[in-house]
Amino acid sequence: MKHIIALLMSIATLALSGCVTTKGFYVVDAYDANGEQLNKTNLSAQGSGVYSARNALCQSYPKAKIVIRDIKTNEELKSESPYQCR
Repeated sequence: MKHIIALLMSIATLALSGCVTTKGFYVVDAYDANGEQLNKTNLSAQGSGVYSARNALCQSYPKAKIVIRDIKTNEELKSESPYQCR
């Protein structure tokens, strides 16, 4: 029983640490190593949708740097941007 509780606590900790609550509207762009924008269309996302947008851009541009900016303030989302695709 002690091991099950420890396992459940570990799973809960990992689940919570991997999720950041993201609120607002964002523009998500991909850039190459020279700073040139790769995506030709504007990609916007609301809240946690930035993760889906980021992952889609990384699939399209595997070595890109992803920048996520607030639509209203144009400031980068510091907790998630920039992100280097692998």
